[in-house]
Amino acid sequence: MYIGIICEFDPLHSGHARLLSHARAMGADAVICAMSGNFTQRGSFAALDKRARAEMAVRCGADLVVELPTVWAMSPAETFARGGVQLLALTGVDTLLFGSECGELSALRRLADCLDSPTFA
Repeated sequence: MYIGIICEFDPLHSGHARLLSHARAMGADAVICAMSGNFTQRGSFAALDKRARAEMAVRCGADLVVELPTVWAMSPAETFARGGVQLLALTGVDTLLFGSECGELSALRRLADCLDSPTFA
């Protein structure tokens, strides 16, 4: 299983480290991160250089960190995510993993059901 994580890690904190650790615990053959470069989704400079953030990710369990192109990294959430998914698909990722501040999946499940419905298509 190749696990992908779309991220900024700006900066990498204990929640991110737990996410990377969880990927390993799931039995990942590889953990690949699509990470924003020196600019964040909010259009500001990242707190830390992209190389420092990539090194931290590798130290916490990532096997590979690829840079999410700036045009996607500085875009609204939907485009940011779409760009990350497309980039990770090119690396062979077959599973996406993400963190959540609230830890509640019911809203995401309802949204996924809407997106999968014939009405939305």
